[in-house]
Amino acid sequence: MPLSEHEARLLAQMEEQLAKDDPRLVSTLTGARTRTPRSTLLSISLLLIGFVTLFGGLISQTIPVGVLGFVIALFGIYRLITGFRQPLMNDGKRGRKIKGSKSSLMSKFEQRWEKRQFGDNNSGY
Repeated sequence: MPLSEHEARLLAQMEEQLAKDDPRLVSTLTGARTRTPRSTLLSISLLLIGFVTLFGGLISQTIPVGVLGFVIALFGIYRLITGFRQPLMNDGKRGRKIKGSKSSLMSKFEQRWEKRQFGDNNSGY
């Protein structure tokens, strides 16, 4: 059973108010993270340190050092890529809003509601 128009409007208002009151909670629930210059700098630093360690291991012909450098560089690349994939937050004067948070949070709530209503449970009903 889908939400009525009135219920959908009330849910949207509650979601909007929550985004204004507690943007950190909304970002935690939607999985959004902020991308700061410090985080980007840390990722790039890890990448460069990993490359230097990797080449140091190659020059000294020490396999564990080379492998360690590769793992560090790989982690730096992973941090860099995953930070760009996640939605960024906009800083406004009143309440920070997340790009696309309304639709994604609303769709998550709708999916959960539909699962409850249309028997996505295995209780035999």
